[in-house]
Amino acid sequence: MQVNSESLLKGKKIGFIGGGNMAEALIRGLLTGGVTPSDILVAEPLVKRREYLVDRYHVQVTAENRDLVGTPILLLAIKPQVAARVLVHLADLLPDDTLLVSIMAGTQCAAIEATFPKPVRVVRVMPNTPALVMAGASAVCRGSLATDEDIAIVERIFTLTGSCSVVDEKLMNAVTGLSGSGPAYVMTFVEALADAGVENGLPRDVALSLAIQTVLGTARLLKETGEHPAVLRDQVTSPGGTTIAGLRALEQGAFRATIMNAVDAATARAKELGK
Repeated sequence: MQVNSESLLKGKKIGFIGGGNMAEALIRGLLTGGVTPSDILVAEPLVKRREYLVDRYHVQVTAENRDLVGTPILLLAIKPQVAARVLVHLADLLPDDTLLVSIMAGTQCAAIEATFPKPVRVVRVMPNTPALVMAGASAVCRGSLATDEDIAIVERIFTLTGSCSVVDEKLMNAVTGLSGSGPAYVMTFVEALADAGVENGLPRDVALSLAIQTVLGTARLLKETGEHPAVLRDQVTSPGGTTIAGLRALEQGAFRATIMNAVDAATARAKELGK
């Protein structure tokens, strides 16, 4: 939902409980999208981190979460393990019009809603680490009281750091297993490509550079052409050539099944953590 997306954040103050790496990525995206530093407030317990955020982005910072009470959009950029302790101190303080946006992995909207004595609007997001370079893949889902406008606002925020999809909450574990954990799979693949290059005589720096650019370029080709991966793969697979020989080796090693098993395992673990 991108209707009037440019104006969705105009004049709105946005607060972050937690000023870690993902919060920083979102701050960078918001500033790029036209939000002014004075409209961004961050509650962060570490002094050095607060100083860094001020020096780098000129945003407003505080050591106290309660200083963010009254901020209409409040992002929960904290670890799930500390969520209950943090939220209980805010439970009686938040105004009725606060939109809570959670990026806490595995924490369901209902669990957040249950922390508060009165109804709250919650939107849950699963981002991933490429958001740190404005190339993230995020998925959002709504809590029981979140409105269409709430979803549009959150989409706007996360589109500023990459792509954003809206899904039902029942699919968020699959999102976690695919895109949330996916960067680790891709990094392992890149490392393996580079190792193979070194094994076949390439200098380490050259092998790694070629592997990174190959993955980056292929992803861009897929996105910009809109073609199915199989179609583009066939274009570089000549009869009797090198690529088909390599693809046969991948099939013998159950490469696709292994990737699917990795996503399945991560999805199952996400379900366990969410209980």
